[in-house]
Amino acid sequence: MTAERTRLEEARQGKAPWKKWGPYLSERQWGTVREDYSESGNAWDYFTHDQARSRAYRWGEDGLAGISDDKQRLCLALALWNGKDPILKERLFGLTNSEGNHGEDVKEYYFYLDSTPTHSYMKYLYKYPQAAFPYAELVEGNRRRTRRELEYELLDTGVFDDDRYFDVFVEYAKGGPDDILVRITAANRGREPAELRVLPTLWFRNEWASWIAGRSERPFLEQTDGPSGTRTVAASHPALGAYDLYCEGDVPLLFVENETNNARLFPEYPNASRYVKDGIDDCVIHGRQETVNPDRKGTKVAAHYRLTVGPGKAATVRLRLRGRPAAGPGTRPERDAKPFGSAFDRTFATRLQEADEFYASVIPSSLDEDAARVMRQALAGMLWGKQFYHYDLDKWLEERGSDPFHPMRKASPRNEHWHHMYNGDVISMPDKWEYPWYAAWDLAFHVLALGLVDVDFAKDQLGLMLGERYLHPNGQIPAYEWNFGDVNPPVHAWATIFTYHLEKVQKGAGDLKWLRKSFQKLLLNFTWWVNRKDRTGRNVFEGGFLGLDNIGVFDRSAALPTGGYLEQADGTAWMALFADNMLEIACELALADDEYADMVLKFLEHDTWITSSLVQVGGGGMWDEEDGFFYDVLRLPNNEVHRLKVRSMVGLLPLCAATPFEPQLFEKYPEVTERFQWFIESRPELTASFLDPTKVGVGGRRLFSVLDERRLRRVLGIMLDEGEFLGPYGIRSLSRRHAEHPYVLHVGGQEHRVDYLPGESDSGMFGGNSNWRGPVWLPVNMLILRALVNYHSYYGDTFTIECPTGSGRRLNLYQVAEELARRLVRTFLRDGHGRRPVYGGSRKFQEDPHWRDLVLFYEYFHGDDGAGIGASHQTGWTGIVARILHMFSTTTAQQVLELGQNATITETESPWGRSLTARP
Repeated sequence: MTAERTRLEEARQGKAPWKKWGPYLSERQWGTVREDYSESGNAWDYFTHDQARSRAYRWGEDGLAGISDDKQRLCLALALWNGKDPILKERLFGLTNSEGNHGEDVKEYYFYLDSTPTHSYMKYLYKYPQAAFPYAELVEGNRRRTRRELEYELLDTGVFDDDRYFDVFVEYAKGGPDDILVRITAANRGREPAELRVLPTLWFRNEWASWIAGRSERPFLEQTDGPSGTRTVAASHPALGAYDLYCEGDVPLLFVENETNNARLFPEYPNASRYVKDGIDDCVIHGRQETVNPDRKGTKVAAHYRLTVGPGKAATVRLRLRGRPAAGPGTRPERDAKPFGSAFDRTFATRLQEADEFYASVIPSSLDEDAARVMRQALAGMLWGKQFYHYDLDKWLEERGSDPFHPMRKASPRNEHWHHMYNGDVISMPDKWEYPWYAAWDLAFHVLALGLVDVDFAKDQLGLMLGERYLHPNGQIPAYEWNFGDVNPPVHAWATIFTYHLEKVQKGAGDLKWLRKSFQKLLLNFTWWVNRKDRTGRNVFEGGFLGLDNIGVFDRSAALPTGGYLEQADGTAWMALFADNMLEIACELALADDEYADMVLKFLEHDTWITSSLVQVGGGGMWDEEDGFFYDVLRLPNNEVHRLKVRSMVGLLPLCAATPFEPQLFEKYPEVTERFQWFIESRPELTASFLDPTKVGVGGRRLFSVLDERRLRRVLGIMLDEGEFLGPYGIRSLSRRHAEHPYVLHVGGQEHRVDYLPGESDSGMFGGNSNWRGPVWLPVNMLILRALVNYHSYYGDTFTIECPTGSGRRLNLYQVAEELARRLVRTFLRDGHGRRPVYGGSRKFQEDPHWRDLVLFYEYFHGDDGAGIGASHQTGWTGIVARILHMFSTTTAQQVLELGQNATITETESPWGRSLTARP
């Protein structure tokens, strides 16, 4: 067992709190729903980036390359100044939704280079220009551009020309659970000496302000005597305890309070303190010494390092944050006599070596250096993506005068029906700047990658969404803070059974107690779907946009301009998959406890009803026999029925509802088989339209699938056509045929159309920062990979199909999955010319040795050239590229036939990884 796995085990058993400190600080707290107390609900304008340096937050904190404890009481992050910027660089800058020509967008370059799951070692890189940061130019440059143009990026401003910038590396290493070593290295990439101010900053989250409901006792920071050659800050918090921050060198310490500067922002109110949040900024940039506390105490402090770094040289700043044991009666508190002795650098070297050993046990040996780098950075991004998310809906509604139980309450712009919620946990974020809030369906994909390195954290994440502080009393899983009541695809059960099997293989036994508990809560959510989203009781489900934003002809979450309603092929397919997964869980539980046998039968029947509805709904069903594809169906008030013939991911998702079942359960409970056989035989019309689930395939398996073999071949023929869905870097979200043949519908004198848009969206639907009309999205591609492997485990080698369609090359379905996986991961890998498709035409990223191996995991990817688009740090669900690399490097087609679904989490030697090596 590696040292890191030992730490994970100690954390799991409660022997040592190795996860107490981590990268739990947000990268953007301003502009969030939590901080919005406006009447209109315009969160972006209520709390702006310009205000953030001066205004205390209510629900969380943000910072640059920062860490905090797991309740975000005490925070440590980096601030920088190049001598030219009008403000300190304390947080990342980006455009709001209304400022960007494609919605909100961070305009900085930063990279998550490394992290272990306990955060015993972490490394982050920020690229800081030596010229003044072009804040106004970025805003104006993007304002001038239309939705049909590319975004105006930081590199476009010329601020990195001639390499006039610093690479600022921030590393953390743990000497113990409460002993965090910090090393900040600033490398000058320019040709001339350059000055840099480095201000590591320690502060408490404000929980004591007078207007906060149920405010806490005020903590404090103060300068104290410390070892020779250091400056020491003593920190004390009534709940967290006492800590010391050691700063190497005789560096000035600047103290203020983490309080709002009302004089600047809200002059009608007095300041709560003379020394307010932006006092350090005023002191450093404007030389106003009177804005920092001469008594050297407060709730926020920065050590002010002044560096001059030569061309091609680097300078290092070292700090150490250490918990201080309580002093006994009559004794002085114990402090470290040599916080920066030789053991400091040895600890860093040891933790890095241990990180290398840990990842050597995770990353398949068949992957070459570049693929291994991509996998490690993907996992690092997943781990850096953790954030303490704090939101007490009851208090938030009370503080804005919208208490739902108050007779004179004001209306809340959102979430007033979720007053039961109390969120105060470390959660995996989609993107800590662009989406610094959890999204339930994103999270289900996150755990697929997180389970590779920390299955306990993955389980905890799934459990949070099902706990009483999150799950609505009616059974709905919260979507995201902009609208917790929105409807996300129900993929939680899929992630749950996957994680259960993963741990079972890793540890030799599954956590049945956890699975049982999850199943009970998932039953509530399944019932919510059945009762709320099946309008006619025919097992045809709706749900609005269902995570696919602008994929439809209309905004699927709004009233239709035609009147009537949509029957959604994807909504029903998601529910077929949900029923599959609940059946899987019930089968696993029934193998250990016969009380669950009836639940197996319940979901066998549910699965049958839902599966049949996709292809057998009365006149005008979702399956189009002529086209061999699924479409949404528009049902008008006058009973007219129209298929909306858009070839999109909506029509591919029914393919993903395919789950094989091993024979053990049916052998143990023959009465379940008999009762289900009777159910099927008494309703022959059901299985006339889809694959008979009682038919036995390879290995004695049964398959629940929306598609029988004939329909499966037809859908695959379209999906694997390079003129339709199969792109060079994965399955597109919209068929390429719509480039020449857009779908057009005229309603009420208006034209509604869907064109193939392989890059950015050209509409403002759902904020305009997302596009499902052509680009490649990894999460749905992962579902397709899962389905292909499942089909292969049932049909075996005898089922082959042309891939690509029309090529004459026939592959079995596992080989098709391998080919698709190869295309997906090559988005991030260097090709034979040393270029990464993810970086498109950016010469800096493609050619510069200080940039070309820094991999970003974007939200989605250009449907034709693979360039990254959307949120640039959405390692969240794009991080599943790590799972894809691992799965196909450790699985073979024969293993799938022998082990079924468990093959993808049971490691063996596979030649697939070696096939990724770039060739010119």
